[in-house]
Amino acid sequence: MNICVIGTGYVGLVTGVIFADLGNEVICVDKLEAKVEQLNRGEMPIYEPGLEELVQRNAEEGRLTFTTDLDGAVRKSEIIYICVGTPPREDGSTDMSQVEGAARGIAAAMDRYKVIVNKSTVPVGTGSFVREVIETNRRRNVDFDVVSNPEFLREGSAIQDALNPDRIVIGAPNQIVALKVLELYAPLERPMIITDVASAELIKYASNAFLAVKISFANSIANICEAVNADVIQVMKGVGQDRRIGPAFLNAGLGYGGSCFPKDSSSLLHTAQSVGYDFPILEATIKTNDEQPKRFIKKIEKELGGFKGKKIALLGLAFKANTDDMRDAKSLDVIAAVLAGDGEIVAFDPIAMENCKKIFPQITYAKSAFDAAEGADAAVVVTEWNEFKQINLEKLKAAMKGSHVFDGRNLYDPEKMRRAGFVYHGIGRTSK
Repeated sequence: MNICVIGTGYVGLVTGVIFADLGNEVICVDKLEAKVEQLNRGEMPIYEPGLEELVQRNAEEGRLTFTTDLDGAVRKSEIIYICVGTPPREDGSTDMSQVEGAARGIAAAMDRYKVIVNKSTVPVGTGSFVREVIETNRRRNVDFDVVSNPEFLREGSAIQDALNPDRIVIGAPNQIVALKVLELYAPLERPMIITDVASAELIKYASNAFLAVKISFANSIANICEAVNADVIQVMKGVGQDRRIGPAFLNAGLGYGGSCFPKDSSSLLHTAQSVGYDFPILEATIKTNDEQPKRFIKKIEKELGGFKGKKIALLGLAFKANTDDMRDAKSLDVIAAVLAGDGEIVAFDPIAMENCKKIFPQITYAKSAFDAAEGADAAVVVTEWNEFKQINLEKLKAAMKGSHVFDGRNLYDPEKMRRAGFVYHGIGRTSK
């Protein structure tokens, strides 16, 4: 099929390259000329394992192209995917301006029947909103359908998730258009769920909000563990082996971040409030997540006797491993607190330092974890990169001036850390 993908962020770029790899002709559109030129040179605007190789191969074989020409791309395509940003507003609602802009562009260019697919994470009712925008602005009286096909990609494993999804959700106004979209995914041979548009839109928000609840619950248990001298790792292992619960998303730490969970939880809460429903579970989930990095920072500050004059080695910047995404990264909270307390930050991250420099150009960026730790009073781990999990503890200890390690991801065994000469502080684990 001929497919147009509007937007070349995480969702758009991964969606486009996967469809191209399945044998379709895909045109990816972005309004930023510099970004399109970058992609046409084979340079990726984001870091995602395996993405660059897939883009290069499909571009060389002629199945994947990048352009700023939305009109031309829409006219050439049978199916048009909207994969633009839907950032949160201050009140928790979703900014739909980019979706509206894409819909207006589609309306202006449509010359025959098209299937318009919302792939961006959008509130319930967006399908109707997009239909209304297109009907109001179309220049030709041609028919079209609007479908919801939410993405369930995890940054750092987006390619694998796209090729091996748990399920493919298609919300469509009728069976015929649903089968047309389903045909795109048939080669993957994965479970398909066909439903109405509104239900498909809500499935994405409900899924992410439920996972956010699990994370905040695990962190709440971690906070109790610290008070009663229990180990949250053992507690959650016992909880997760219950088949009704499962072990996923029960790792205690600094809370969820990134582009999805914070935004989607707030947006679902805003939707609930807009229809007059009180959602206390989700409110508590968001509050717990907001408080978690604050508790961690207070612990660091207390153990060090304040940040003034202290040098902190910050290991990890991205909100999670295998990505360069700094959106709602907990490292930003740590950096801000240390700087506000007249402390010094020396940071290292394998991928995300360039993005962090745009936010905090005034801190020092190291060439390695050991370089960051040189002369440090404490090491603070905020991202679960594999190279931090397997770090040479003797070398780390030799580089540091102090002995405190604050492990925001529970990467290390407390007893092993103590034997290595560290004063270890995890999340929900005893320091004694």
